[in-house]
Amino acid sequence: MEAVLSAGARIERASIAKRLILSPASVVFVLLLAELFWPVPGEEYPAYLLALTAAVELVYLVRVSLGRGGKGLAGAGDIAAIIFGILLAWHLCTTRFVLLDKMLFPKPEPVLRLFVSELPDMLKGLVNSLILLVSGYLIALATAIPLGLVVGWRVRIFNAVHPFTKVLGPIPPIVYIPYAIALLPSFRAASIFVIFIGAFWPVFINTVNGVFNIHKGLLDSARVLSLSERTLLFRVILPGAMPSICTGATLGLVFALVLLTAAELIGANSGIGWYVKNFADFADYQRVVVGIIFISIVVTVITWGTERLERRLLRWRN
Repeated sequence: MEAVLSAGARIERASIAKRLILSPASVVFVLLLAELFWPVPGEEYPAYLLALTAAVELVYLVRVSLGRGGKGLAGAGDIAAIIFGILLAWHLCTTRFVLLDKMLFPKPEPVLRLFVSELPDMLKGLVNSLILLVSGYLIALATAIPLGLVVGWRVRIFNAVHPFTKVLGPIPPIVYIPYAIALLPSFRAASIFVIFIGAFWPVFINTVNGVFNIHKGLLDSARVLSLSERTLLFRVILPGAMPSICTGATLGLVFALVLLTAAELIGANSGIGWYVKNFADFADYQRVVVGIIFISIVVTVITWGTERLERRLLRWRN
């Protein structure tokens, strides 16, 4: 029996290795390495770009070794192939053939070197950005979810509030900036308010819709059991609306991230959005690209964490 299991494991490993070698990620990885090792006259050795390529390949191989093959292997391979393809196109269009404007599209090697040197300053700015983002976003969740549950639960309240929701929801939060600056005690409070408004409406509207979408038979059965309103709210309505609440929370986080740059322009002198805007004003596009890469990494980490949290909250659906 052990021999059969061992043979099966060897066959599975061989199958995964074959798919790994023939995967698009491996093909693009080889092309990228060939391009980087083919010297460009007058250009520096792309040490940082090679290091980044090796790091992406290492993460890909670790992901494959820890996964179970199948869709997980294909998904990781597709992501790695896209990253390698972007790096290859970036190097070809700016270093090998110079097809793009040199000022607007800097070469990858100096950008990556600058990224490493600027990383400590960007991490300091990230702390300030996260304070604004987390404060505004958590306040939005703490107010939008309870209000959405109550408004969705009580038809009379919904009929009174719904017309105002249709009017106030689509208004861009940045139009409130002058009043936020004038009425709130500090620039930081005004920045948090802008993020709060941007995140509030998606969470609120999706929470109300989630309550409306709960099956009426489920609510009728709960009332037949003479459950108290508190029990009905927290044991039936809240779990039933949780999928919509999670959707709204994700949308609210996206809007909060988008508004972070606008919020950081209100009296801020640091932050990841401020970093990009500040150097764009001075046409320092190397640092602009550095900031964009850093923001992409931060957003990827945040969305990865929220996806894991959403899966945990909705694990009962699986």
